[in-house]
Amino acid sequence: MTGEEKFVIFASSLGTVFEWYDFYLYAVLAPFFASLFFPAGNDTAALLSAFATYAAGFLVRPFGALIFGRIGDLVGRKYTFLVTIVVMGSSTFLVGLLPKYTAIGWAAPILLVTLRLCQGLALGGEYGGAATYVAEHARPHERGFSTSWIQTTATLGLLLALIVIGLCREFMDAAVFADWGWRVPFLVSIILLVFSVYIRLKLNETPIFQKMKAEGKGSKAPLTESFFHYPNNKYVLLALLGATAGQGVVWYTGQFYALFFLTITLKLFYIHAYVLIGISLIIGTPFFIVFGWLSDRIGRLKIILAGCAIAAITYIPLFQGLVHYINPDLEAFANKNPIVVSADAKTCELHIFVTAFTKFSPCDRAQDFVTKLGLSFKTVDVPSAGDKVSISIGSTKIEEFDAGKWNTAFLEAGYPNLQKNAAGAIVPKSADPAKINWLMAELILFIMVIYVTMVYGPIAAFLVEMFPTKIRYTSMSLPYHIGNGWFGGMLPLLATAVVAATGDIYAGLYYPIGVAVMTLVIGLIFLKDTKGVDITTGSGVAIQKT
Repeated sequence: MTGEEKFVIFASSLGTVFEWYDFYLYAVLAPFFASLFFPAGNDTAALLSAFATYAAGFLVRPFGALIFGRIGDLVGRKYTFLVTIVVMGSSTFLVGLLPKYTAIGWAAPILLVTLRLCQGLALGGEYGGAATYVAEHARPHERGFSTSWIQTTATLGLLLALIVIGLCREFMDAAVFADWGWRVPFLVSIILLVFSVYIRLKLNETPIFQKMKAEGKGSKAPLTESFFHYPNNKYVLLALLGATAGQGVVWYTGQFYALFFLTITLKLFYIHAYVLIGISLIIGTPFFIVFGWLSDRIGRLKIILAGCAIAAITYIPLFQGLVHYINPDLEAFANKNPIVVSADAKTCELHIFVTAFTKFSPCDRAQDFVTKLGLSFKTVDVPSAGDKVSISIGSTKIEEFDAGKWNTAFLEAGYPNLQKNAAGAIVPKSADPAKINWLMAELILFIMVIYVTMVYGPIAAFLVEMFPTKIRYTSMSLPYHIGNGWFGGMLPLLATAVVAATGDIYAGLYYPIGVAVMTLVIGLIFLKDTKGVDITTGSGVAIQKT
């Protein structure tokens, strides 16, 4: 690898790390933001609203791919991802200046969503540009290895976000962090923005793109050619359903959903959760390079599909293992005390996004109450109950919903994550660190990160090799960002909603398992590998099986 190739990888990857850091700051703090930017009254509903805002940034990513992908195929790769990093950095900085809900009411979540949309648009243009830029500089037999460095950036950006947020929360009083300390990780992004722009200004356009432009072979309508001309539109659809959708849900399950499961469901102290996830990321990150390198030798697709298959088979036992090793007291309580909520099913609703007009029934409040305890429960329909709701904790039954009485009942029944403070009030209690099997918990999290590296390490090279130079930026960006932004990015919101609706703490995993299986089946039937494809030619690559 030449010095120029190393600098291309370094400059592209470093800027992309910072951009992922910007994007994932909100993702890490989403549960915390529920109390800052949304009205009080129902913790699960506020959490779902925070996750909906989190998801908004992902939902808009494909539109960023269309906008910036088109510019990248018309104007060039370098200047396009210079623009994207400026948009991302500016939006992140402004999040750090936002007033809270208590200060400006509903204007706060509206502004937050607006800035998340700007971040999503920017990220939609960034990844395709960086991956294409590196791939078009790389040697053919090292394309998987070279682009795998770009694949490390999302995980490294998450790790950086965890470190910065963790340091702020560790060295600030909780009240200070809740008041203004949460702004610090967002405000420091302006420094990263300036440095990233400086580095990227030193880059040159890719030789493949320059050659195409010099020969006059560029596309005048990359959007039309990508999505309305056969067979390229077929390749885009198959790239989505047979590769990136499964890759997206595996990525977000192994990192974000695992983090939220530790802190929200298992009541692990946030610093301990950050450390566990952070260590798994540090140990696992080199495997992006390993699987990228391996894809240059045995092929991209088989590694991606193997990761989807193994993840789908093992997710439920792995998350059950997290419960057992992180909070054994919670597991023992749940096994000993089945929870039953009795209510008129017609009064129970699922509130995905809370508005000023949202009203919560006693059933809604009861399900919210049990969900935030991290317990599975069964809801029994009692049509004659009307607005009344009752709960059974093992053999103990409490009529009508009263949070104070229910807290007392759970505490008396031995629920491990509530306690009385000095004033006699019942308050939350974190999982007992003395009872955590740290080694086994870390091993499980590491295994899930390995799945991430299997599906994600080779994906950039695979997508780049599917499409011709003149529409490569546009064509690869859309399936990538729908797969990751829609299928993957919606995972915390949909999984949390499924858990709340079913009362089963593992039911949220059915979504990533189902998508991974879909990708496995479609990939096996309709796709074959792209290793060895010549991307310097102007023609498309027919990779589908006949």
